[in-house]
Amino acid sequence: MRRGALALQQPGRGHDPAALDRALSGADAVINCAGPFATTAAPLIEAALRAGIPYVDVAAEIEANHDTFTHFADRARSAGTVIVPAMAFYGGLGDLLATAAMGDWKNADEVHVAYGLSSWHPTAGTRAAGQVSHDRRAGRRARYRDGALAYHDAASLTLTWAFPEPMGERSVLGDFTMADAVTIPSHLPIPDVHVYMATEAANDLASAATPAPEPTDGRGRSAQTFLVDVRVRRGSGERRASASGRDIYATTAPLAVEAVHRILTGRTRATGVASARAVFDARDFLEALSDHLSVEVAP
Repeated sequence: MRRGALALQQPGRGHDPAALDRALSGADAVINCAGPFATTAAPLIEAALRAGIPYVDVAAEIEANHDTFTHFADRARSAGTVIVPAMAFYGGLGDLLATAAMGDWKNADEVHVAYGLSSWHPTAGTRAAGQVSHDRRAGRRARYRDGALAYHDAASLTLTWAFPEPMGERSVLGDFTMADAVTIPSHLPIPDVHVYMATEAANDLASAATPAPEPTDGRGRSAQTFLVDVRVRRGSGERRASASGRDIYATTAPLAVEAVHRILTGRTRATGVASARAVFDARDFLEALSDHLSVEVAP
C-alpha cells in the first residue's frame, strides 16, 4: 500500500537505510509487525523519523520497548512525530486498562496485571522474540520494583488469582513480567508493576512441542480465550478494570490499526515516544474496540 499505513511484516536484511526509505515512500504511517524488535525497531524508527511519519509497533519484548523509550524520546519529540511501541495485547492493552481503572487518581502505589489465558499457542515470531529477550538478559527474569526495571534469578512463585466471573480462581505464575512493566510506568507515577500469567498458558509457551495457533472461526481467530484483570492500588483503596475476548494475536491487530487511525485523524494528545494511554484517551479507545473486546471497569 502506498497511502495510509504501511504494515511491515517481514524483517529486512542488512538494515539498508535506502531500502527502508523506499519502502516507506508515500506512506502516512508505519506499523512494524516484524520481530524480533530488538533487531527491527531501531532501523524502522530511524526510517520513520527521516520520512516524518508516525511509527507504531507490536513489540512484546521488554528490552526492545525500553530501548525505544530510552533512545528515541528526544528526537521524536523534537521532530513532532508520534512513536508508539508495544501497541499490542501485551503492553498496550494493560496500559489502557490500568489508566481506565485509575479514573481520577493521579498516582498509585502498585499495579497488578493478571493474564488469564485459556492456552498460549505461540507463533514463530513470538518464539524468536522470546529467545532474543532471554539471551539479552542472560536467562534472568525481569520485574519492575521501586521505580526501576531490574533483573533477578529467583524462581517464579505459583499463586492463585481471583479473576472476575466466569473465570474465577486460577493458578498463575508471579513475576511473569511483560511489556506492561515498560508502558505503564512510562507515564504513571507507580513504583511497582506486578504481572501474572495463567500457569496453563505459561506451560504452553515453555514447551517446544506446543504448535502454532490455528484459525477456528470465520474471522481467522484461534480458539484461545483470555481475560486480562488489572488492579490498581493506592493506600487501602483498589480499583479494577478487565478485558475479555478471543485470540491474543487477533486482538493485537485492531489495537495497532485503531492507534494509527487516531494518529492520522489527529486524535492524539502527545508527541514523541509514548505509550498507548499517553497518546490516546484510554476509555474512549477501549470503547472503540467493542467488536473485539468486552471491557469492564469497576465503579
